[in-house]
This record gives sequence, C-alpha cells and structure tokens, in this order.
Amino acid sequence: MERPAWAPRSIDISVPSVSRMYDYYLGGSHNFEVDRQAARKAMEFMPGLPKIMQANRAFMRRAVRFAAAEGITQFLDIGSGIPTFGNVHEVAQAADPDARVMYVDHDPVAVAHSRAVLEGNDGADILAADLRKPREILNSSEVRRLIDLNRPVALLLVAILHFVEDADDPYAAVTELREALAPGSMLVLTHASYDGVPLPPERAGGAVDVYQSIRNPLIMRTRDEIARFFEGYDMVEPGLVPMPQWRPDTAPEDEDPYAFSGFAGVGRTA
Repeated sequence: MERPAWAPRSIDISVPSVSRMYDYYLGGSHNFEVDRQAARKAMEFMPGLPKIMQANRAFMRRAVRFAAAEGITQFLDIGSGIPTFGNVHEVAQAADPDARVMYVDHDPVAVAHSRAVLEGNDGADILAADLRKPREILNSSEVRRLIDLNRPVALLLVAILHFVEDADDPYAAVTELREALAPGSMLVLTHASYDGVPLPPERAGGAVDVYQSIRNPLIMRTRDEIARFFEGYDMVEPGLVPMPQWRPDTAPEDEDPYAFSGFAGVGRTA
C-alpha cells in the first residue's frame, strides 16, 4: 500500500482508524483503503452511518454558534478528528474573529492534518493527547497558551465518549475536566446509542462488532447513562435529545430516520 504524502511515517496504514473512518463517512479524502473497507463493512449492517455522522456535525455547528451567541469565545474540542469543512474554528471564528479553539486528538493523521489546516491561524491549535488523561491536556503548554481556564470555555466531547470503555472510567475524566472549567462554561456532547436506530438492536450490533474487530470498541450507552456525563451542569433547552431535535435550523421531520440515532445535548455550569 502506497503511503500518501500527508500520512505521517509513524502510523501503520494497514490498521483502520475510527477518525479516518469518520472522515470517510463525511466524504473526506484523508482515509486509507483499510479505513474504507471497515466503514463499508459497518455500513452493511447500518447503511445510514453517513447520515448519523452528518447529523452529528450539523449539531456541533449549531452548538458552537449557540455558545458563541452566549458570549463564549474559547473552545476545547477533545476527540476532534480530521478537520473538514465547517469545523469548530471556522464556525467560532466566523462568529467572533478573536475566538480561540484548541483541538485535541490522539490520531496522528488527525493531528498532522489539523496542523496543516491551522497553519497561520494564531487563534487555533492542535494537541496530541488522550481524553483518558485529562490532566495532561489541562496542563499542556498548548492549552495554557491558548485557553484561559479562568474564563468560560465550551468543552466539546462530540462522538468521542462512546469510544471510551467503562474500564477507563469516562465519567471520572469528564468530571475532572468540568472541575477545571470556570463558571459559565458549557459541555457540548453527542453519544451513540441503540435508542433511535431504525433497526433491530441485533442488526445494529453487527456494526458495533466491526468496531470491536478493529480494536476500537463502540460503547452504546442508554440515555440515562449518557445523561450522567452532564452531572454538575444545568441542561440547556431542549435537553438531551436526538441530534436533529436540538435547536434545529430546519424541520426535524425532514431528516433521515438514521439521523435520530443516539443523543446530543449542551449543559452549562452555574
């Protein structure tokens, strides 16, 4: 397999990556054949996966615009993935040119491509780090340079927590991050769930098995389990809902049925 010029030498391009699979679902070009094969295998069970990812990104953009309208100018996006059109820094800086955006990801391709996209943008940066080690993120020189933790921050955990197993205690990581944020900060979150998937759970489970087979388990939590991540936050209306139902720009009933898979919500600290 020929290595593209944009692919860091340090990565194994024979192993699928959830970040690059996500890029493929969104129609991006920073993925390898091994990622496309895994994504297509998952789509054999859940053909609407691209619709889910599109709804996820559309929610993210609406939530960033909402946070900016509420006066938040700092964004910490953990598990940011490969930047595509309409990513956080574009939305936030369109609302406020002085907005600051810190991306965090542990996928080398996501980090390398983000650096290329953000070159010359003094208000945005990328950190190679892992959500499961929040202290390393918070204490990094990159975050300290760009983000003032004494002022409100929008913390984005979009389509990332369902890749953190219970054994790694994702609730503790989210709590540690919340405790480091100033009052008035927000949590912007989406999470996969069997709830809302227009398929029998056993068929949707086939797609989950594909992620298990590439050593990136997809944890499908219930609505109550997802709501626990918002402990310490006051939910912003309309609460924890299917993605198209969170402050929609267009009529939710016009959305593809797959777009209602999983949940999205925004919370704010007192």
